[in-house]
Amino acid sequence: MEITDVRFDEEGLVPVVVQDARSGQVLTLAYANREALERTLQTRQSTFWSRSRGALWVKGQTSGHTQEVLEVLLDCDQDAVLYKVLPQGAACHTGAESCFHQALTPTDHPPLGEVLEKVYRTIRQRLVALPEGSYVAKLHQAGLDRLLKKIGEEAGEVIIAAKNQAPQEVAWEAADLLFHLLVVLAEQGVSPSDLARTLWQRHQPG
Repeated sequence: MEITDVRFDEEGLVPVVVQDARSGQVLTLAYANREALERTLQTRQSTFWSRSRGALWVKGQTSGHTQEVLEVLLDCDQDAVLYKVLPQGAACHTGAESCFHQALTPTDHPPLGEVLEKVYRTIRQRLVALPEGSYVAKLHQAGLDRLLKKIGEEAGEVIIAAKNQAPQEVAWEAADLLFHLLVVLAEQGVSPSDLARTLWQRHQPG
């Protein structure tokens, strides 16, 4: 597809959905004209058209909360665009990670990818600060061999729960396993987005 395939509306605009490429979380809805879309493709920074100001704006130009654009997709009707981005900081002017943070339907948890990203960021912060009483700090200080042994122990707990056909226990033990795996990833400098990229590449046709 080419930019000439985009069906801009009568005002020369196309709606742009911005999505976190790592977690899949929808961050914001904005609009782009042809120039904004061209600049996004050229600079790989989220660029939009401000309908209120009547001017181009680059996300993070004043706030520092930039968005590196990994992929730009056109929808099936060619009248809406998706930016898949790596955000640095909040997407919303309120300071929230996403502009879509006011729930109309109750939910007790966000999507798994978003949860993993948040837990991973917290783990990274703990590994830097090593606060007293932190379980992550304790794991780090115990050394890599102890941490890897913990992975084996947690995997064994998942196996036992599954053998016992206890779904709630499986969920509990699998959560423990994922947490400790995230600690290993953080220690090794591997992010959940690296895993997502690897899995995605494995499952592409051809």
